[in-house]
Amino acid sequence: MESSSQENEQNGIHEQMKQTVEYIQAKVRLQPEVGLVLGSGLGTLAEQLTDAMRISYGDIPHFPVSTVEGHASHLVVGKLGNVPVIAMQGRFHYYEGYTLQQVTYPIRVMKELGIVKLVVTNAAGGLRTQWPAGSLMLISDHLNLLGHHPLIGPNEQQWGPRFPDMSEAYSKRMRAIAAEVATELHIPLEQGVYAGLTGPTYETPAEVRMLQRLGADAVGMSTVPEVIVARHMEIEVIGISCITNLAAGLSNQKLSHEEVVETTRRVNADFSRLVQAIVARI
Repeated sequence: MESSSQENEQNGIHEQMKQTVEYIQAKVRLQPEVGLVLGSGLGTLAEQLTDAMRISYGDIPHFPVSTVEGHASHLVVGKLGNVPVIAMQGRFHYYEGYTLQQVTYPIRVMKELGIVKLVVTNAAGGLRTQWPAGSLMLISDHLNLLGHHPLIGPNEQQWGPRFPDMSEAYSKRMRAIAAEVATELHIPLEQGVYAGLTGPTYETPAEVRMLQRLGADAVGMSTVPEVIVARHMEIEVIGISCITNLAAGLSNQKLSHEEVVETTRRVNADFSRLVQAIVARI
């Protein structure tokens, strides 16, 4: 009986995916090669796409909708430079009430549409006092501290193995390209480990001290589930965090989402130049 229920659930997911993909394919002319997930306040990069088609999340069958300020709700397909890309202008979070399967559904959709590489970005709190607000950090690895996992449940073998390897969640090849590009553009680019927590509260000073001892350099409320699912489907991944503030207890300033969005807007020019140059080379 349980096996039959799981089979029905899997069939339902495949039918939903088919409807989602067919709807998007009917709207766009390009087949994307690279996916972009644009975090809080970073969505303006999608405005630079040429030959672009913008689709509202609310119009796409079975797609969630962003509910957080700083996250538009559009899927944009076009060219960044000469590279066909699909950009999520706004993402979904576990704390919004979505399951991790819903949070990561767009990654699977992008894979079905043809992407082989993913650039995932986020706004994050800094755990290193020497990194000022507005610093950009190349993610070298992550800590999954969500207390949950997007691959729990029946495994879809056609998407990936039951036990995916995560020894290189963030591509060494693409990280080397990103570091080289940043040097050429004279854009400071740190490297470090991203810790993913559920939110929606910011971390306490005690939690920040714990994260520092665990080896984290930045902390946020996204990215980790998307990267896990991307690697499950053998998508090559690169991640960039915008350090919007020092985490709780590392400064006297209270934390706010408004500050996060304002900081990301301030660094948008460098961020956009960096991502466009990376996409051109990967």
